[in-house]
Amino acid sequence: MAGNSFGKLFKLTTFGESHGVAIGGVIEGCPSGLKLDLEAIQNELNRRKPGQSKIVTQRKEPDTVEFYSGIFEGVTTGTPIGFAIHNTNQKSKDYSHIKNVYRPSHADYTYDKKYGVRDYRGGGRSSARETASRVVAGAIAKQLLASIKINAFTSSVGDVFLDKPYQDLDFSKIESNVIRCPDEATAEQMISKVQEIKKQGDTIGGTITCVLQNVPVGLGEPVFDKLHAELGKAMLSINAVKGFEYGSGFCGARMKGSEHNDLFNEDGSTKTNLSGGVQGGISNGMDIYFRVAFKPVATVIQKQDALDSSGNIVEMQGKGRHDPCVVPRAVPIVEAMAALVLADYVLLDRVSRL
Repeated sequence: MAGNSFGKLFKLTTFGESHGVAIGGVIEGCPSGLKLDLEAIQNELNRRKPGQSKIVTQRKEPDTVEFYSGIFEGVTTGTPIGFAIHNTNQKSKDYSHIKNVYRPSHADYTYDKKYGVRDYRGGGRSSARETASRVVAGAIAKQLLASIKINAFTSSVGDVFLDKPYQDLDFSKIESNVIRCPDEATAEQMISKVQEIKKQGDTIGGTITCVLQNVPVGLGEPVFDKLHAELGKAMLSINAVKGFEYGSGFCGARMKGSEHNDLFNEDGSTKTNLSGGVQGGISNGMDIYFRVAFKPVATVIQKQDALDSSGNIVEMQGKGRHDPCVVPRAVPIVEAMAALVLADYVLLDRVSRL
């Protein structure tokens, strides 16, 4: 299987399956001499782990990361950082009913047709459990990018939207509720929506907005490695992501150039920021902001038609422990992937000019 690595200089390779012994990864290119806050890394994992509230999957995993190399006395050595997160609460029998059945809108069918074999236990390698490894690497990248602020939050669940500009939000309130929305009133509506959908045995999607602040001017490698292109690739590599837009996004397609242009101030900043902090594929020093759309979880606890490996249409019903909405647990994943992109470009920028 190809495609298990992300990044050029700050590079992460992940391994493992949802119900295997462990998941983990190897980070290459992290500079030596970086003093790590290991507790902060674990805290990031705690934000993503299952079983943290009533509106997420009730799989109980401690998600404790163990480091095996690349760190000595809490400081990076410059060698590959190897780590693992052991799976401790697998219930593989929950998936025995789909051993020979392809669930609608899952990767079951495509994996089987591509590789000729699939791990049906929780989706195997296609499971979002793989993203825990990304959060570990992203937490290290965040510490490398200490001066850059990375904040993501839930901006919609179904038809419940947070309709305030991010500049009016207090990011310190993101972790004040289980849905990770920094507006209390909207958060309550979102939580009620997820609970309502869960009672129906159904699932629902939503969006996450991410804001990157204090990003230096000059990050990005045109022509094919534009900063926003790499951010888009990073976000679209996350399980269940169906869309990415930055800056004015699709709304910009309805505007005239005279309306959309960000006029300069004398110091090089701009009066508006419809560009979303990126011009010509290079950061311009303004806030970078983007939105990521997540589909509803494919496994619903309702009867649906499915296809079996013999080509028959059969009736099946989802079982096991699943998120009714992935968005709250995906917030730290979005931040982690953004951090990986920025860490890579910060290192690349060091060799761009004398």
